[in-house]
Order: sequence, then structure tokens, then C-alpha cells
Amino acid sequence: MHADWDHAHIDFHAPRNRPCPTGLAESESDWRRHLAQAPNGHLVQDNAMLRALASGAPIHLLHLTRSLDAVRTSEQLLASTGCLVGAIYGSPLTPTAGGALRPHNLGAHMLESRTTLESRSNSTPLIIEVTPSGPAPAKGLDYLRLGGIHLRTHQAFRHVLTSEEDDQVTRSVVDRVRAAAPFLDTLLRTASGAATADEAFLNDLAATVPVLPYLGYVYFETVAEYLMLHSTSPATREYADRGEMNNRLYKDLAFAAVEGMGTLFDLGRFHPDHARLLSLVGRIEAGLTPGVAGYVRRRMSHLFAATALAPDQDATAITFHGADLDMLTRATPGLLGQLLFRDVRLLDRYPQLYHCFEQAKALEAWAYWNTEGIATPFNGTCPKGEIGINPAFPNARFTVWTAEMCGQGLLHPVEQVGAVPAPRLAPWLFAPLRDRTEENRWMNRHLLPA
Repeated sequence: MHADWDHAHIDFHAPRNRPCPTGLAESESDWRRHLAQAPNGHLVQDNAMLRALASGAPIHLLHLTRSLDAVRTSEQLLASTGCLVGAIYGSPLTPTAGGALRPHNLGAHMLESRTTLESRSNSTPLIIEVTPSGPAPAKGLDYLRLGGIHLRTHQAFRHVLTSEEDDQVTRSVVDRVRAAAPFLDTLLRTASGAATADEAFLNDLAATVPVLPYLGYVYFETVAEYLMLHSTSPATREYADRGEMNNRLYKDLAFAAVEGMGTLFDLGRFHPDHARLLSLVGRIEAGLTPGVAGYVRRRMSHLFAATALAPDQDATAITFHGADLDMLTRATPGLLGQLLFRDVRLLDRYPQLYHCFEQAKALEAWAYWNTEGIATPFNGTCPKGEIGINPAFPNARFTVWTAEMCGQGLLHPVEQVGAVPAPRLAPWLFAPLRDRTEENRWMNRHLLPA
């Protein structure tokens, strides 16, 4: 268990090469060098959030809640799933000389969007002070590397499904892979050094995401990384001077690219084709347009191969044509786990089954974080400012206040709330918000031969 979670984390102050399949044109250390050479590449290993973690001093986080009355009554803050598995999601706050706190640019976006996004309407900002017992490692969780953990959890708890549900999920996953096989093979060939045209790659990617929505997550994270590391806008330079990556870039991209993203942030619906991607990036920062397609082709192909395949596999020797469950389990457990994780969520009974699958992963994450001394885990796909609270951490004090924002954009503590993080997951709330258009189209598909 510990090895699985260690594989899914990266220590940005002491990065190491994780086990990787053979046959790839570039290694993990090659890509660390590429990222470091970008205009904002220094922020990958040296930013304000990572420095705060290493200091051992109290850390202040912004958290938005739409359930303040329930927090007061229960005296508990509950964790949620997502990119941080089982943490209380937030963003960093920096204390100022006058006692107010300055939000990270991600937090400023969160606060501003309360008037524009349905998912954040009627929310109350909370200031959470975390006083750890000492410095924390700069270990971030890369949710793209959770596939093996998703697979192991599914295998342990699939007995809570009916035989019909289990058959539906496994058949759906295999059919998705077979339908997406031409592009999945392109990803592996590209990661192995084969030449691929940028425009054709992105157009094929856009056509494949509706069949294999997980690719939308990898696609989006790749473009977000490119924007944050290569932007040279005045705002980006100002944030970089503070030690912050510019999170507004990928937020603008997501909301422009996907209708309804403000209701439910679903990256499985992110699939702009070549022309659309260039248009979206051009509106955000015109100077970034020329390089984005080539970057996505190279970087996404590498990320997919490195996270989908088992480390004992040769990327040049695998094809997804004719894939079956045994082949996926043996050769691509990372991909299989990600697909099973998402297809189970499409079941009508998933709101009732949610805790069966997710609580187990959360318990393991909390145990790992406690072993590693991590009170405040963060999203390590890129250390951009998404940071949360380990609700089971035994060696920290937590203090919570409601907050108000002043005209200068600073947060001021208002009322102390007698609540503490609790190692429990909040209920599943997303089912009524789902856009089932693509889901229904897939469920009504023409079945491929078994």
C-alpha cells in the first residue's frame, strides 16, 4: 500500500525518477529539465506554497463552504474526493502586516467567482490556520498516477456491485479502449519518438475524448501546465514575483472550452480540436499559440505512457487493438484503474455506493500522509496552489474563522468557528449535476464483439 501511494507522490524538493516503462523517447528527468527551462519553470520546485510547507510555521488556507450552519452544528469540516483524494480543499493565504490575509491568485479567483459560478454561489469563505509540529515534505499527489490504487480498490470492493452492474462496467471499459485503440496506439508511438503531425494528433484526440473521457483530464492538465509555465503576461510576472503560478490562465481556459463547467467542473468534457485549442489559447495570451500544439503532442503522449502502462512494459511493444480485460490488467493497470474509477461513477446506484469505493482510498491516503508527516497535501500534477488539509493528521492544531473580503481583496477574520477537520468524507453530491448527454449516447452504443 505504502509503495502505491509513494509512487503517486512527488517530492518537489528532492525529485526522483519513478519506475517507468521502457521504450520512451524521454525520461522523467528529461521532462523535469524541459519544465525547468520554461519562463516560469523555477516555480515548479521553488514557490511560496512549497516554502511555507518547508518552514514548519503556521499555514493559512482559504476554504469555501456552502454548509456553514452544518459546520457550526456538527463542529466538523468534512473532506471531499477529487484531485486530493480525501482532503479539505483550499488555497494558500499570506498574512499581511495589518492582520489581514492575501489570497493566492487561485483563491482570489475562487472568491470572485462566487457571483458568477453556480457551484460557488452562496458560499462562505473560511480561514483555516494549520499549526503543524514541524516542517512538512514538499510531497504532492499526482492524481494522474492513482490508476493502480483505483484498480486495487475496485478489485477489493467490486462485490458490492450486482453481477449486471459489474458486467456493465467491465464491458464498458473494454469497449471504450477498443473504440479508442487507434489514438491510444498513436499516443504510445509518439511517446516512443515517432513523428506525428500536431494538427492530426489534436483532432484525433478531440474525437477520442467523448469515448474515453479520462483523456480529457490528461489533455487539460497538459495545456494548463503549458500555460502556467510559458506565460509572460504582466499578471503572470506579478504572480511569479510573489512565488505563485498563474492559475487564472487554466481557469479561463476551462470555462471557455466547456459549457456548464461552472455547474460541475468535469474535465472529461474537455476536448477542443486543433483549431479550437489555438483559438482558446490565443484569446488567453496570443504569444502562447505557436507552441501549444507541439507541446501537447509531446507532453501528453509521455504522461499517458508513463502513467497508464506498468513499469515492466515496453511502450513500443503494446497495441490496444483487440485489448481485453486480462491484457489491460497486466499491461496497463494505471489506465484500467482510471477507467474503472470513472465508469463506476456512471452507475445509477453510485450515490449509494460512493463511500464503499472512496472511503477506502481516503483511509489509505490519510495513513500515508500521517506516516510522511503531511498535514497539508497538495495537487502535485503541478504545484500550482491547490492545497488541502489532511483531516486525520494527529500532530497539528486547527483554528477556523469566517472571513470577509475588503475592497483591497484581502480577507479579514470575523468570527471564530468551533470546528475542526474530521476524517470523514462529505456525501456524494454530483449526481444531479451531471450532464448525461454523452453518458446516454455511450450506454446506447452499438456493442462491439466480445
